[in-house]
Amino acid sequence: MYNYLDFEKPVADLEGKIIELKKLAESGEAVDVADEIARLEKRSRDALRDIYKALTPWQKVQVARHPDRPHCLDYIKGLFTDFTPLAGDRKFGDDQAIVGGFARFDGEPIAVIGQEKGSDTASRLKHNFGSVRPEGYRKAVRLMELADRFSIPVITLVDTAGAYPGVGAEERGQAEAIARSTSACLALKVPTVSVVIGEGGSGGAIAIATANRVYMLEHAIYSVISPEGAASILWRDTTRSKDAATSMKITAQDLLEMKIIDAIIPEPLGGAHREPDKVISATGDLLRRTMQEFAGSNADFRELRREKYLSMGRNL
Repeated sequence: MYNYLDFEKPVADLEGKIIELKKLAESGEAVDVADEIARLEKRSRDALRDIYKALTPWQKVQVARHPDRPHCLDYIKGLFTDFTPLAGDRKFGDDQAIVGGFARFDGEPIAVIGQEKGSDTASRLKHNFGSVRPEGYRKAVRLMELADRFSIPVITLVDTAGAYPGVGAEERGQAEAIARSTSACLALKVPTVSVVIGEGGSGGAIAIATANRVYMLEHAIYSVISPEGAASILWRDTTRSKDAATSMKITAQDLLEMKIIDAIIPEPLGGAHREPDKVISATGDLLRRTMQEFAGSNADFRELRREKYLSMGRNL
């Protein structure tokens, strides 16, 4: 059984009935329910298709936050070989909300850096729910500069509600660490690709997402602040998060139209959590095409990156 979202209740009811009928068939308590199961499965697919064809921005926020979506480590395991994680920022400690190291992608060396939310209670606590502390961003800077020194392309996987807002993080220079990480992204001479696989929240996401190419999953979100945060600032009322999500243009479709991102990676019907292997494979296909394009180019990637971000908003 899936963890159903509130708006998926019609599908949850149908799939619950399907499971009950299958159990009856297996126990021999039902004579012939194959036709009924097939009918309900079709109704379930149709209902799911209708729901996901017309998702509101707030519903996309819920899908992007679904706990069963594949996370950074799932993509690393599915797409890269010989992954060697590196730890620590050489200044304070190791923040496991940032996972990074060197690997091979289609046999070629690559640096991969991503935010990991965790998939169960223990791993979520270990990775701090993907909310990065200053030492995490400083670790990311260290890895990016190391990759740049050896001319190794960088891929980042973005999935965070935002940088960690705790007192300790602020005392250790959270804002400065985010700024330096963003600056390090812009300064790289090697090609960089970023994929927003879930939530792209605020400066916490931008710090590792300022890349030559930025891609988003179909139901991912990317925003300057969370809808709840925007609602509390604009209206002093977090119950207006739905209004904020709509007004902020945080969906992949809105951002592609505004030329903030470069492409959308389609998700399986019902979201990435229903068929994680399929969405990881689709992400790998786009990354493969992009890296092949970069490999045959003599372009100045730092200058291209500069032009990309300076041009944003000029032609809207």
